[in-house]
Amino acid sequence: MENPIIIKNLTKKFGNVVAVNNVSLTIEPGTFLTLLGPSGCGKTTLLRCISGLEDPNEGEIYIGDKLIYSHVKGISLPPGQRELGLVFQNYALWPHMNVYKNITFALEIQKLSKEDMDKRVKDSLAEVQMSGYEDRYPREMSGGQQQRIALARMLAYRPTVFLMDEPLSNLDARLRMDMRTELKRLHHVSGATTVYVTHDQIEAMTMSTNIAVMKEGVIQQMDTPDKVYHFPSNLFVADFIGNPKVNLMPGQVSGKNMVDLGRFDVPVKTYNQKGEVVIGIRPEDITLTTNSDNGGVEFMAYSVLPSGAETTIIARNGDTELTVKEMGVSKIQMDQKIWLNFNEDAINLYDKATGNLITK
Repeated sequence: MENPIIIKNLTKKFGNVVAVNNVSLTIEPGTFLTLLGPSGCGKTTLLRCISGLEDPNEGEIYIGDKLIYSHVKGISLPPGQRELGLVFQNYALWPHMNVYKNITFALEIQKLSKEDMDKRVKDSLAEVQMSGYEDRYPREMSGGQQQRIALARMLAYRPTVFLMDEPLSNLDARLRMDMRTELKRLHHVSGATTVYVTHDQIEAMTMSTNIAVMKEGVIQQMDTPDKVYHFPSNLFVADFIGNPKVNLMPGQVSGKNMVDLGRFDVPVKTYNQKGEVVIGIRPEDITLTTNSDNGGVEFMAYSVLPSGAETTIIARNGDTELTVKEMGVSKIQMDQKIWLNFNEDAINLYDKATGNLITK
């Protein structure tokens, strides 16, 4: 598809609750955009507005030059005329139909020949590695297999846009990882524009070309996964993205490129900012040593949490608690004195009053 999805000033209300609040965005062709946020942030409602399953209260939606929804002009194309493919959290397979019939059900509406339908079923099943399952019924397959069939049905329909609403949330952890791999590969091969809803930041970070982080119906930041992770636009995005969570420490600008955190100072670019600020630094951007020779800040290892590939260390200095991540199995013991150094280039500075990222 060479046409972008353009959303202008979209608002959707349920009674007095504003689920989507004046959202405007452009989804470029071939993008894998993930709508990410906590429950109730409006991400599923926004997806349903794009699909035609919900009518917004205000705004417009275009696919390329084609206006598919306009409140002012009274235009709302039904889902079947929007050339969109949908996959939901529940697989929505017909239990009384085998795989072949589940996939061809929508194709019959397109009035394809038997030969064309056979080819589409065969090709779509091959893409999700489910060849030979044509005669199986949903009850005869695992959850992961059913989800692949739901994807195959969407592929066979050949929509211009893929819409997916938490399609992996019902699967176990191992299968979710496998399906992330398959979905990312599928997007790479097909180049289809994809809008994906999830509350799982790992899915968003690993699969997306762009992430739109939402809160209370408003997009807080829309950017690449790398920029959303390393340069969160506000404290909400910073705190929501990352596992272990980012370290956020309130402080006071005490001089040019220096912030006083109470018990110690941290050098950080302050961009002529004054007053109260919050600094944010990821656990992997703090280095840990067991001696004070390199000028680090003294802490105590309050808890040490190894997980095989990495170790999470909770460090305390008075009422200041920081999370540090080391690769591999750490030799640090609980209650041991440690010294921390902060990567100045990796620290983000936020205005405490607004919560927004401070930059040049």
